[in-house]
Amino acid sequence: MKVLFILLYIIIAIQTQIHLCFGNVTATQMLILPLMIQETGSESWPRELNNLSFNHNVTLTVSLSVGTPQQNVTMVLDTGSELSWLQCNTTTGMARPMFDPTLSSTYTPVNCSSPTCTTQTRDFPIPTSCDSNKHCHAMLSYADATSSEGNLASDTFNIGASGMPGTIFGCMDSGSSSNSGEDNKTTGLMGMNRGPLSFVSQMNFSKFSYCIPGSDHLGVLVFSDGNSTWLKSLNYTPLIQISTPLPYFDRSAYTVQLLGFKVSEKMLPLPESILEPDHTGAGQTMIDSGTQFTFLVGPAYTALKNEFLNQTNGTLQVLNDPDYAFQGAMDLCYLLPLNQTNLPVLPSISIMLDGAEMNISGDKLLYTVPGEVRDNSWVACLTFGNSDLLGIEAYIIGHHHQQNLWIEFDLENSRVGIAPVQCDIASQKIGS
Repeated sequence: MKVLFILLYIIIAIQTQIHLCFGNVTATQMLILPLMIQETGSESWPRELNNLSFNHNVTLTVSLSVGTPQQNVTMVLDTGSELSWLQCNTTTGMARPMFDPTLSSTYTPVNCSSPTCTTQTRDFPIPTSCDSNKHCHAMLSYADATSSEGNLASDTFNIGASGMPGTIFGCMDSGSSSNSGEDNKTTGLMGMNRGPLSFVSQMNFSKFSYCIPGSDHLGVLVFSDGNSTWLKSLNYTPLIQISTPLPYFDRSAYTVQLLGFKVSEKMLPLPESILEPDHTGAGQTMIDSGTQFTFLVGPAYTALKNEFLNQTNGTLQVLNDPDYAFQGAMDLCYLLPLNQTNLPVLPSISIMLDGAEMNISGDKLLYTVPGEVRDNSWVACLTFGNSDLLGIEAYIIGHHHQQNLWIEFDLENSRVGIAPVQCDIASQKIGS
């Protein structure tokens, strides 16, 4: 049986009054991209080694065009990655839509002697390698043993009527995939972290924001150098920056200070030492649009799981299967009768950050596993997982728990703004 999943598509809609000048980018107004929800076939998305290694049922994607003449592409929007890349049309038999560099007059491979190739980044540690044409060779490896390989290149990325020439990206012409037989709908990935090769760094905007809809409504993605004057209630949490390289700390990630968790109004009694990075960098808290759910380090997850179990005792029937863990890391699951249409009242979970709070309630707390039926009941799992089970020593706040929140990445002031909003209303306010 083919299971249908949801993909969030960012559909480009540029208004005529927007003026953009790419290269040395300036913006007199906001660049606005609406989000819609659309169903598509099941797909698996590989993640980089220092991110999560499981299949994502929901991804955020942006549709734009690349090259001259323009070729339409769809890219996963990922604040947890740096290098943007496209699957290029130099091999056959690939199910994923591809970009053909031979058809673009503005496509330029990056030479091995280029500073872009010789400067160390998270994605390309020194030394880099060269192909037979002395082009900068790129190889990305993933935690599920898949890989993507090709060359660094530049081309014009077009958003509506505006273009950004000379954008650096990976043009991947080969690789292994955990889902090569699936009907993939995306051409590549758009890296949006703080690294020098990320898309937002190359665009040179001082901030970007998004609002992810929680149901069949419009959301919005905004690039802007201005203030969100219509939104008065943003609470800011500072971005943590560590200048010294640490083995398990991603300095390009959007890392924030975690203060703890509340279940209903009960603050979990967690020691401060497990809520912040240790001397190796392990234990950072990242906001990641490329991850679906939220993952906590082992001790914090255990405390949250036990308290949620305690507060739902007698309300929900626990799945009694110690060998079952959804996506390998979410092992608190319940049985919901097939004829049950509404969830009972559940205790809310709050993620407490320095200066801001993310409150998760209602249907965002449980995820019904597609096709998983036990004893005439659906299996529904808590949408928090144990990052230790994935071999990831970090807290990762996924986009499922960012629904109906305005998330502003203020790069100039090194902070993240968070405010609860209805994404369809936010879209109307910004588009008016």
